[in-house]
Amino acid sequence: MKVIPTGQTLGASIEAVDLAHPLSASDIRTLLCALGQYGVLCFPKQTIDTAAFAAFARRFGELEVNVANQFHEPGFPEIMILSNQIGSDGKPVGLNDAGQGWHTDMSYSRDIALANVLHALAVPVRNRKSVGETQFRNMHAAYDELPETLKQTLEGNTATHDFEKFWEVMRCRPGSRRAKLTEEQKRRKPPVSQPLVRVHPLTGRKVLYANPGYTMWIDGMDRHESDTILDYLFRHQERADFLYAHRWSVGDVLMWDNIGTVHNAVADYMPDEPRYMRRAQVMATLDYPSLVA
Repeated sequence: MKVIPTGQTLGASIEAVDLAHPLSASDIRTLLCALGQYGVLCFPKQTIDTAAFAAFARRFGELEVNVANQFHEPGFPEIMILSNQIGSDGKPVGLNDAGQGWHTDMSYSRDIALANVLHALAVPVRNRKSVGETQFRNMHAAYDELPETLKQTLEGNTATHDFEKFWEVMRCRPGSRRAKLTEEQKRRKPPVSQPLVRVHPLTGRKVLYANPGYTMWIDGMDRHESDTILDYLFRHQERADFLYAHRWSVGDVLMWDNIGTVHNAVADYMPDEPRYMRRAQVMATLDYPSLVA
């Protein structure tokens, strides 16, 4: 197995590995170290079925069943379908607007996610180039580059994150097929408080843990002051040197760090440009420092 860095702020390609076959414990440790170091890992040209995909993702932690509870691969409620395609019955085959806006998956959950894993089965192409890239921002670097006085202000403070915030933003977009969350869905994912600064379990370094998609306010702080600080943090994340973009190819399995990055799916493709991906959400349920030691 070869780990080939992109040379950018994030990203590495993992070569000479077939995810259709189980990986050794040593391989998993190597990948966890690479995930912490590079943030986004691409395994190109993978041909794997749903069971093998789920088995690979499960090596890194428990897999989440999305609170919306829809668009699953048959027999695999933990594997979600992301797609803009319409089935022969006239119904969508997958969630068509997943991830469109800067966010960190599961920051709205008391139990946070370690990683996302996506397998691209159909990638929209225009003029012989793929469209619909996924963008990432480096939250290790974002924290490191904060003013020292602001680091001191953030240290020990928490912010409220709310699943409904991002859901409603997406629901109000033109052409959205999302329904309002039910009271049961809201009950299952109530707002939670998260530290604004976390120690990353794979790197031992501090990361900025706040994102425009789900972060509402800084707890216990005057709302104007909170809004001012969060606005600064979100604009700070937009620095060009924190940005990395992945341009998809069919067969890519992309795994990214959900603690040390924020991400955004660019929806620059049309309904007649098919996109189909499997997604697994890996929760941070293992003792990662002991695994990578």
